[in-house]
Amino acid sequence: MPSPHDRYGSDVLAPGWQQATKITSRPVPVQRGLVVEDAGTGFCGAIVRYENGIVVLEDRREKRRSFPLGAGFLIDGKPVELTPPVRASAKEPARTASGSVATPHEKAKVALPSRIYVEGRHDAELVEKVWGDDLRHVGVVVEFLGGIDDLPAIVDEFAPARGRRLGVLVDHLVPGSKETRIADAVTAGRHGDYVTVLGHPYIDIWQAVKPVRLGLSAWPKIPHGTDWKSGICAALGWPYESQADIAAAWRMILGRVSSWDDLERPLLTVVEQLIDFVTTDHAID
Repeated sequence: MPSPHDRYGSDVLAPGWQQATKITSRPVPVQRGLVVEDAGTGFCGAIVRYENGIVVLEDRREKRRSFPLGAGFLIDGKPVELTPPVRASAKEPARTASGSVATPHEKAKVALPSRIYVEGRHDAELVEKVWGDDLRHVGVVVEFLGGIDDLPAIVDEFAPARGRRLGVLVDHLVPGSKETRIADAVTAGRHGDYVTVLGHPYIDIWQAVKPVRLGLSAWPKIPHGTDWKSGICAALGWPYESQADIAAAWRMILGRVSSWDDLERPLLTVVEQLIDFVTTDHAID
């Protein structure tokens, strides 16, 4: 009977003993935004480019380094082998990041008169990443809304009407808050039939990303009165002293989002409602 401390077993010449402790790497196709770590140097970053067998990583401080494709990388501490991107199969229709069936390459469309405004730069970037292809297909332009205080003036200038609808996605709407009162006043105004204002239930759009995508069971709870983004970075051990630190943290989070399946259902629901609302008066191919 072999000793339990004998890693070779009773016969060192027996087939397969060489593989007993060999660590294997699972193949992972290169994908822009995928966060990986080079096992040799410890450099960790999101994939920003791939060409000619070289993959380029960018860390949260915007430093870039290039590495040859292949083994020697880690994802969540587990060894992987980066392989060339997977070509879309001709057997099944390609999907957009939102889960819609991707249409063949088409000529650029003239934008519809209707618009979607999104409050918050990070919010707008997330909407573009997941729904950008769908919005371009239907010809809907998304514009950045700096703050809901600007909304009444924007609505008056835009003058929504049939065929010229306005959908607005705003940050966390709390009953009785100033933001909710502004939204209610806009939708009750003279353009109200052609304006809809919807809010997601999250303190910040970061929370709309499933925490499991960051290796978390839940987003940390931040004490009232503490800046939420800074508090999150501090709780996760990320730099947070400057705006550049916060921007780098967001890039890391956004890099973990590749499709609708990385987002929480309430955000998916309100964005789809907005798209349906602004395209109601227009035929969609």
